[in-house]
Amino acid sequence: MPSDTVSVTGWGRTAPTAARLVRPRSYAEAVTAVRECGARGGIARGLGRAYGDAAQNAGGAVLDMTGLDRVHAIDATPVAADGSAGGTVLCDAGVSLHRLMRVLLPLGWFVPVTPGTRYVTVGGAIGADIHGKNHHVSGSFSRHVASFELLTADGEIRTVTRGTPLFDATTGGMGLTGVILTAAVRLQPVETSLMSVDTERADDLDDLMARLTATDHRYRYSVAWIDLLARGAAMGRSVLTRGDHAPLDALPDRTRRHPLEFRPSRLPAAPSFVPEGLLGRTTVGLFNELWYRRAPRSRTGELQRISTFFHPLDGVPHWNRVYGRGGFVQYQFVVGYGKEEALRRIVRRISERRCPSFLAVLKRFGEGDPGWLSFPLPGWTLALDIPANLPGLGAFLDELDEEVAAADGRVYLAKDSRLRPELLDGMYPRLADFRTLRAELDPRGVFTSDLSRRLGL
Repeated sequence: MPSDTVSVTGWGRTAPTAARLVRPRSYAEAVTAVRECGARGGIARGLGRAYGDAAQNAGGAVLDMTGLDRVHAIDATPVAADGSAGGTVLCDAGVSLHRLMRVLLPLGWFVPVTPGTRYVTVGGAIGADIHGKNHHVSGSFSRHVASFELLTADGEIRTVTRGTPLFDATTGGMGLTGVILTAAVRLQPVETSLMSVDTERADDLDDLMARLTATDHRYRYSVAWIDLLARGAAMGRSVLTRGDHAPLDALPDRTRRHPLEFRPSRLPAAPSFVPEGLLGRTTVGLFNELWYRRAPRSRTGELQRISTFFHPLDGVPHWNRVYGRGGFVQYQFVVGYGKEEALRRIVRRISERRCPSFLAVLKRFGEGDPGWLSFPLPGWTLALDIPANLPGLGAFLDELDEEVAAADGRVYLAKDSRLRPELLDGMYPRLADFRTLRAELDPRGVFTSDLSRRLGL
């Protein structure tokens, strides 16, 4: 099967490491790749949208699973033969959410959970137990997975079902229990490929949290862009965007003829070379000011394309280049309800530090799912991007980690590239169970990554 030694990074384009990239094109080739990955082990990789080092393996093998991308079967009936809810897809783990949308939307179905990009694979969605704007209603991706086939370190393929320890260790387990080959995923019925969107401005962080707490239950999807450069009385000022799938009767006549058409917009790719410092405090401050001012104080029922509402950055290929050669750090944490003062302190510290982040979002999480390393817990989650070459960034984020840990919160491993390992046990209470199961299932450490070495997973 094809293989090359290449330099591999996460989407943040930091800390590249060299690995042997293997491209299996069949399940048999995937088995061979696992059995022959060598002393430094191997890790599965999808479309490379983990921001940090989760899909890197210095000196070892990286299995590019995007060649296994078949959609095997779709149950498009509203109710299954046994009376349970219908709408499921059985597909290879290398299938992207983008492809699923192209296939499923014309049939009246949508993926149950999508993050801010549709260019993630189903295997990656399970391994990171991704969440979206609907976590407060729908939970994480794994909640909608009925079963999957897992290639384990002994070269065997196991069918893994919900409610088993191996299911809970794999969902959110960052690929360290094995290679997911196929998955059966339950779907969301929709009448159209448009969204009905409400937009409003919040004056500051307290105003934002009050609005979210009071009215989030009315919406399936909810997210707030937050200006982390605003200070003083305007600290945490935000643009709150919420919505649901538009019903057919909400569409104008000209659109009703093709209500399930999926036409994502596309802009020119970001240039391969971007000057360092382009996204500094001045430029990001100007962007944030313009973005906040141009947002309506209150607008309801606007029809937007699915791609516009969920994945605006996907319209700009290679948008991660805009941070320059130094790349960027994506930092996401969650603190529970009742820990709002910790959230305020962290936002205040970021604001006072003048961190130039133009991709900062705040959301509310609902009940967490049973994955042992699944990130969400009921509470507030803030995600932000920061240029990696910002002076003193490492020490500053270490301090934020301490704040998060002291508030019984956690950092998202799918976006992490620098967390200190001594903080991990307190953030993930089931970590000991995860390590024990890994040791039993994979005593030789076949599945390993730069992330797992750094954090001692």
